[in-house]
Amino acid sequence: MRRPWRIAVVGGGITGLAAAVRLRDRAPAGTTITVYEQSGALGGKLRTGRLAGATVEFGAESFLMRDPAGGESAAVALVRRLGLTDRLVHPTVGQAALAVDGTLRPIPGGTLVGVPGDLDRVATVAEPTAAADVDAGRPLLGPTEDVAVGALVRARLGDQVLERLVDPMLGGVYAGRADDLSLVTTMPALARAARVERTLTGAVRAAQAAAPRAPGSPVFGALAGGLTGLVEAAATASGADVRLGATVRALAPTADGGWRLTLGPVPAPELVDVDAVVLAVPARPAARLLADCAPTVAATVGRLDYASVALVTLALPEPELPELSGFLVPATEGLSIKAATFFTTKWGHLRRADGLALVRASVGRYGEERQVQLPDAELVDTVRRELAEVLGAKLPAPLASHVRRWGGALPQYAPGHLDRVAGARTALRGSRPTLALAGAGYDGVGIPVCVRSGETAADEIIRVLEGAVT
Repeated sequence: MRRPWRIAVVGGGITGLAAAVRLRDRAPAGTTITVYEQSGALGGKLRTGRLAGATVEFGAESFLMRDPAGGESAAVALVRRLGLTDRLVHPTVGQAALAVDGTLRPIPGGTLVGVPGDLDRVATVAEPTAAADVDAGRPLLGPTEDVAVGALVRARLGDQVLERLVDPMLGGVYAGRADDLSLVTTMPALARAARVERTLTGAVRAAQAAAPRAPGSPVFGALAGGLTGLVEAAATASGADVRLGATVRALAPTADGGWRLTLGPVPAPELVDVDAVVLAVPARPAARLLADCAPTVAATVGRLDYASVALVTLALPEPELPELSGFLVPATEGLSIKAATFFTTKWGHLRRADGLALVRASVGRYGEERQVQLPDAELVDTVRRELAEVLGAKLPAPLASHVRRWGGALPQYAPGHLDRVAGARTALRGSRPTLALAGAGYDGVGIPVCVRSGETAADEIIRVLEGAVT
């Protein structure tokens, strides 16, 4: 009789935890699952904390409720699987703004990540070059083509639409620039439509029609009590042996098709043999672990670059804030902050009877990491000053503040990214199918994408091990 499977999940972020839950649900009884996390806490970029007696997110704030096809997102499905649906909350204020020419202007509706399907609706923010979006008699993209978002939008709708709408939208998510980011990776629905449609505005309308949203249905969700609750529930449901402060220093294939993990200090290493590995760490650590056993894959994976950001949260006593969820800042405005969220306005369950407001600003764009490294006090002062400038009102001194730096947190997907990842995964399947790559570095950012990536990796490992049995 074959012994029970032993599976290692390297990385204790939401990707690795989602993989562990899926393994527990679908692997045979008796399967041993071990999660190895280098830091002292699970959750990765999901990090709930306290400030001035209030619950606040120091990492990811929320998740999309729907997937790109219009169905339930993988994050919502995981919330349901973990029995947390009674804790789902949604924004009570959804309108956000753009800081343009020193004033706040509402973000126009009807766009797809800032790309308009109706040019008239964005006239309050930008002047499109409408004449450029002409029907040339062929689809915008070829069957396998990928381009930078900026190249397509600039050519079709002009600089202002890109710089005032699309770039700040992408910057808020990726901390990168639209001129460098892959359309296929960051806007897959638009890329699919662009392979059929012959104008960019037509592609936006087609993408929106392919995944309609019921009027009034929420776009985003979070958990009352914080997203760390999702992390804790996933860790429990997985039944995994969680090893915190456990750095996997090396991976080596074993003669039976499995893997040997090397942990611990160099003078006294700990060796662990497993049947399969889900590698759910950022691309560069993954590349280091694959360098000896899969050098070609390591070289491909290691090409991915990352941006660093700092999240600065202020607890402000009774400030004068607009009834907005927050605002985005185009890079052309010359400010350090690229986005701000009015937590206690956006989320009704966080409103305080004493008028205390929680405001979080994001600092740092790709290539501008120097700002992220400023001392905490200087970052707090900069954020407070720039918030006041954008709002056109003096802000009170914060009762408390918190600075959280996320170094190398946000992947920067150059055109062709998904093809490179597909090639790396194909190479692994051909040589070492008992190792699967998962995470934002490969499949995209956002909690739903990371959850789906971890679950897909777990399913792949199960299929391989089941095939080895038969």
